[in-house]
Amino acid sequence: MQSLFPALMIALGAYLIGSLSFAVIVARIMGLPDPRSFGSGNPGATNILRTGKKTAAALTLLGDTAKGWLAVWLAGIAGAYFGIQIMAIHLAALAVFLGHLFPIFFGFKGGKGVATALGIMLALDPWLGLAVLATWVAVFAISRISSLSALTASLLAPVYAAFFTGSRATIITLCILSALLIWRHRANIQRLLSGEEGRFVKPKQ
Repeated sequence: MQSLFPALMIALGAYLIGSLSFAVIVARIMGLPDPRSFGSGNPGATNILRTGKKTAAALTLLGDTAKGWLAVWLAGIAGAYFGIQIMAIHLAALAVFLGHLFPIFFGFKGGKGVATALGIMLALDPWLGLAVLATWVAVFAISRISSLSALTASLLAPVYAAFFTGSRATIITLCILSALLIWRHRANIQRLLSGEEGRFVKPKQ
């Protein structure tokens, strides 16, 4: 019971970090339209790229990835102090992801979590994160469909976790993250099945 309070505080901190929606923040700073108001309506790097602003998309991608990594990294430090490192790391992984999906600072209307999930996995195990990233890049290079790349990478993430970490806690955490990510892509899955999902095209300058 003594470990419950610090664990909950660590999870809360991770959730608040996850609630920083960098697509919205970057759009406001750079004077761009709110990403929830155009394109797919998803506050993420791919939708920001539809504005033609590559710098804004890169900053969004970097920010959303970094917050996932940061939350897990900080949880590891705090968890070690309280003697609950493993618990803290995996609670933070779930909490920062939920913060991205349902950000308290932006009306609980968040993104799909691809970049944040990548940051989480890089923090859990760098080889795991790199394997997932390589999968995304490979599928995207062939298909030019961002959602298909994300879905393929998320499905394989627990498998990579088993191979690279052998940690039951990590595997379970990634199964939950993958399930949430797939759920967030349910509309994309319907379009993929019907052949209506759009491919990425270079925006006009």
